[in-house]
Amino acid sequence: MKIVIAVGLTLFSTVAWAQTAPACPTLPADAGLTWEQRVDATFITCKALTDDGRQVFNLMLTARDPKISLERRLRQEESTFSGEEMYWYQPNLGGQETLPQMASRRIAVVEYEDDRYAQVWINAASPEELASLISLARQLDMNNIGAQLSAGN
Repeated sequence: MKIVIAVGLTLFSTVAWAQTAPACPTLPADAGLTWEQRVDATFITCKALTDDGRQVFNLMLTARDPKISLERRLRQEESTFSGEEMYWYQPNLGGQETLPQMASRRIAVVEYEDDRYAQVWINAASPEELASLISLARQLDMNNIGAQLSAGN
């Protein structure tokens, strides 16, 4: 009987935690996107999918500095993410010229809280969709998201 009660309390606390601490930030109701998420002790991944299953926006939250070098020559739009000033960058293709299909793709790394980092990718199909997804990124509220992450040291 004690085992059943302990399991019940564990399940109840897990469900209660899941209801109070969502893994991914809330998407605007009119975004037309849904999150596919994976939660681990050291990272959370959030993939925003369109109704037809196309992955257009990716977010990886971690307590470790990803130490991704973003080259100034690839800097594009100035923006904000969770209240933090930042820039979007074109992905680095290892010195190759930017391919036409890559023109509407972006990457950024943002420290959105002390020792909390977001790696953000946009895989837009057009300049209009890129502008829409950058606007979406500005709206995401990262407060209390990823607080359960550990640095994995």
